[in-house]
Amino acid sequence: MVTPRVVVAAPSSGSGKTTVATGLVAALRRHGHAVAPFKVGPDYIDPGYHALAAGRPGRNLDPVLVGEDPLAPLFAHGARGSDIAVVEGVMGLFDGRLGTAGFGSTAHVATLLGAPVVLVVDARGQGRSLAALLHGFRGFDPSVRLAGVILNYVGSPHHEQVLREAGDEAGLPVLGVVHRDAALDVPSRHLGLVTAAEGGAAARSAVDAMADAVAAGVDLDAVIRVARTAAPLDARPWEPAIEVVPERPVVAVAGGPAFTFGYAEHVEILSAAGAQVVTVDPLRDERLPEGAAGLVLPGGFPEQHAAELAGNAPLRAEVAAFATAGYPVHAECGGLLYLARELDGQPMCGVLDATARMSERLTLGYRDAVAATESALFLPGERVSGHEFHRTVVRPDHGVSPAWHWRDRAGRPVTEGFVHGGVHASYLHTHPAARPEAVARFVARCAAAVPARRG
Repeated sequence: MVTPRVVVAAPSSGSGKTTVATGLVAALRRHGHAVAPFKVGPDYIDPGYHALAAGRPGRNLDPVLVGEDPLAPLFAHGARGSDIAVVEGVMGLFDGRLGTAGFGSTAHVATLLGAPVVLVVDARGQGRSLAALLHGFRGFDPSVRLAGVILNYVGSPHHEQVLREAGDEAGLPVLGVVHRDAALDVPSRHLGLVTAAEGGAAARSAVDAMADAVAAGVDLDAVIRVARTAAPLDARPWEPAIEVVPERPVVAVAGGPAFTFGYAEHVEILSAAGAQVVTVDPLRDERLPEGAAGLVLPGGFPEQHAAELAGNAPLRAEVAAFATAGYPVHAECGGLLYLARELDGQPMCGVLDATARMSERLTLGYRDAVAATESALFLPGERVSGHEFHRTVVRPDHGVSPAWHWRDRAGRPVTEGFVHGGVHASYLHTHPAARPEAVARFVARCAAAVPARRG
């Protein structure tokens, strides 16, 4: 595979990677390119903005969740039909999973993809010292090829000149500058940016502003030349096709503004496994799709829409009846909150005898989890790598069968999630490409439930 590709990285979080990467995707698309956008790590929000910019799905590349071997095939799958790919990094260039030597970092992914890296640097307060910063990042890991720099938050023309001279000193070309502009700001809240699905016209305006800024200040031809230096990638595109069940059950997948934290590959594997996937928006739809035999509730921000979700009593009642009847339900994070009895005092579906509320504490990190209870997806003892990202807590009112066991950083045992009837609900986000057999098992359970549903 020889698709030109470039990784947009930064020395640290908050440097403006998302602004530059999204603006770059949109600007390249304006110039007639078919751009495949990607995000390193388990982030669900940035890919939404990438999708707005590219007009095609934004996808994640996360070796922690899926392993190293599937990463290049997943990239090749997502890049099909494109003539250039833009990969936005995560945190600082060399920041990976805690306790590892950068595993899962932007640098790690760039190496696996044989891709050159462009460093986005927050230029506020920077002068000639930029040269030292660039020198250090370029020399830290010889396997990572730093090909250029884009300067963000640049002030005056004189400031730009000083910074360009510093780039020359470090031997790295400055591919462009982005000046300080309030129009580039995107509203944020407790878990980061407001999602593109919720942002509506404001999100589209922000993406347009990012594209304008990048088109005006960045040498797009130079970025394309850098992308064309990527090494050939010896990888067959990942295929979602797995064991197809004889029956094609209808599987409802929650979407809309409240449920945006999902992976594009999930729907693809569900379909390849034989499911007829139908989207349902719990904010607006009052019924599950006709003939539904399974329900997937991904993560998102139900806490931002609790009153509206509570107000859709017909769907809450149908979901409760659906789960009570034993149909397979797979809920992650936001989906877990929706299945609780209440969320911040607002009534939810009541499938789980538990209450959920907002918390001051952010829970964030990868987890090496072991399935604790047999469910529609996992057998006891099966191991997965997952990711937690929430600022809520769920308190069960009675003893429950847990979904997962793992150990925290201090080595203490942790029990998390719920398995109840056909329901598997947990805070843990998992990537379906890492465990396609779990998706196949879920669809098979849905297929087995079809006669009962029709009856």
